[in-house]
Amino acid sequence: MSARRLDAAYITKPVSIAYLTGFWADPHERLMSLSVYATEGMILVVPGIEAQRATAVLKPSFVLAWVDGEDPYKLVEKALAGCHEVAVEKEHMTLLSAETLTARIGLSKLVDIGPEVKRLRRIKGTGEIETLQRAAAIADAAGDEVLSRLHGGQTEIAVAEMLAGFIAERGGTLSFETLVQSGPNSAMPHGRPSSRRLEVGDFVLVDFGAQVDGYKADMTRMAVVGEPSARHLEIHQLVLDAHDAAIEAVRAGVTTGEIDAAARRVIDHGGHGDRFFHRIGHGIGLEEHEDPSLDPGSATVLEAGMVFTVEPGIYIPGWGGVRIEDDVVVEQDGCRVLTRSDRSLRIVAV
Repeated sequence: MSARRLDAAYITKPVSIAYLTGFWADPHERLMSLSVYATEGMILVVPGIEAQRATAVLKPSFVLAWVDGEDPYKLVEKALAGCHEVAVEKEHMTLLSAETLTARIGLSKLVDIGPEVKRLRRIKGTGEIETLQRAAAIADAAGDEVLSRLHGGQTEIAVAEMLAGFIAERGGTLSFETLVQSGPNSAMPHGRPSSRRLEVGDFVLVDFGAQVDGYKADMTRMAVVGEPSARHLEIHQLVLDAHDAAIEAVRAGVTTGEIDAAARRVIDHGGHGDRFFHRIGHGIGLEEHEDPSLDPGSATVLEAGMVFTVEPGIYIPGWGGVRIEDDVVVEQDGCRVLTRSDRSLRIVAV
């Protein structure tokens, strides 16, 4: 802000506000904003239903609250009074909000600060990594418990609900809606749990995570109902080899594209390159998907403290799919894997 000679930053994305202030809220359709001034100080504008929680985190003098039926932009006008050039998160701001700011406050320029906020969040501090490790430990334990209790005849929805219960028992909440996909459903990378029952010969893909203090773990483990066939074992081993190759490649100084390529080479060599059609991974932290994005050919240089998933997959329509996913922290000479539970193909009783 100082380098660009900006008067203030006007932050509206809830996760950005949480990162910068420690106050987390989902305002839904209501306006919530954080004005950070170039000199010093800030003002958080919140819906009245969040005022008590906001003042428990921030000094009351930093918080302005509005109630349903009032015009929240009157408080924004107060927060940005005297400002002319303001930074905003253009990716999150709506055109209506931008037009309202310029018309009512008379701002002369809106500068995009979204990439800078993402850059700040990309490198996790020691405390953040410790919290992510706690979330990963809960996910590991809950996942092991659920996978040991799978049996033929269960519905995908029932498995997802059971997993949510075990995560809650250990002090976490769900990072996102659990994905449980069996048989042909496992060939759809992001299919939602259904009433389909686990049957003999099914792959069972379970993609889930635990959340602690807003920080999210994300992992995927595989099972098969009944004795696995040679094809089951071949596809699972190929994905596991790709997973291990990608993790072996992680270290500060290499690019995100190189991590993707390390896994892709293994799957290409195994003859299933056309069945691996998503990136190798994504950043994780306060959001389940955040920077960096490890797309094929991407050029972001890894730095110590980045945390992201490694999750190669092979998906064969009409039959099934395999994905194996772990969370890793980049270190100077390698990486540390946060999710540590068994990655082998679990055998489910019929």
